[in-house]
Amino acid sequence: MTHPSPEVRAFIDRAAAAFPPLGTEMTDIAEVRAFLASRPAPALPPLPVAHVRDDDAGGVPVRVYDPCRHEDAPVVLFCHGGGFVLCDLDSHDDFCRRMADATGAVVVSVDYRRAPEHPFPAGPEDAYTALLWTAKTFPGRRTAVAGDSAGANLATVLTLLARERGGPELAFQALYYPMLDPARSRPSHRENARGYFLTADHLRWYWDSYLPDPARRTDPRAAPLAHADLTGLPPAHVVTAGLDPLRDDGLAYAEALTAARVPVQAHHYAGMFHGFLSMAAALPEAAGARETAFATLRTALGAA
Repeated sequence: MTHPSPEVRAFIDRAAAAFPPLGTEMTDIAEVRAFLASRPAPALPPLPVAHVRDDDAGGVPVRVYDPCRHEDAPVVLFCHGGGFVLCDLDSHDDFCRRMADATGAVVVSVDYRRAPEHPFPAGPEDAYTALLWTAKTFPGRRTAVAGDSAGANLATVLTLLARERGGPELAFQALYYPMLDPARSRPSHRENARGYFLTADHLRWYWDSYLPDPARRTDPRAAPLAHADLTGLPPAHVVTAGLDPLRDDGLAYAEALTAARVPVQAHHYAGMFHGFLSMAAALPEAAGARETAFATLRTALGAA
């Protein structure tokens, strides 16, 4: 079994200490969000991007990051993580700024409705509405979907919805440590259940909030890994972390895409943990992984 380096171990411990005990001591969503809102904001100024604006994508709030205003620049629709329950446009603002800067693509970040107030299928339907708006606002551009954790689930679902509903056409899907299977039955969910920031208790609480009706846990729009037909989907890049409970979700999805003859690039980081791509400022390996992820996306979209 892989063990974190002392540097990574210290970082995980600090991050866990600053995060609420979800699903055990703390289960009320208002209390959880108040706890997170009370944490001090980052001291560093945001990375400059030429044009950033908030917009309304057919009733779904989005934030658009345009690094160049080239009429042929590709577009990435990004869905943030947070277990379908937490996070928003602001929590992933830095990540989206850096994605736009590194890829040369317009990044459209989606503020989909969150559980438990708005359980499945509110999230994927909001994301699809934003995708339709993106295709109309930036017509004729190569378009990818991307997301981290629960947002990567929504990105995979967008590829299914686009195939089933006749578009928009998607060129690529970028999936960063995707959260794909509410059954949580694979070995990594047991091996990494405690001690690596994201825990089994967190995931149980997230899934219960998102899918309160057990009958919906076999819907392909909620559980694409276990129940979806993956044929004909766009090429994918899947990033996984060895210390992540979701490790085997991502690895199994990459295998399933390959079996469905979907081209897949998979990058696995054995000594990393869930969410590490957002920790590039503190961890050199995370910085290198994020650079690789964004370079892969840029190449796939053919950005200039």
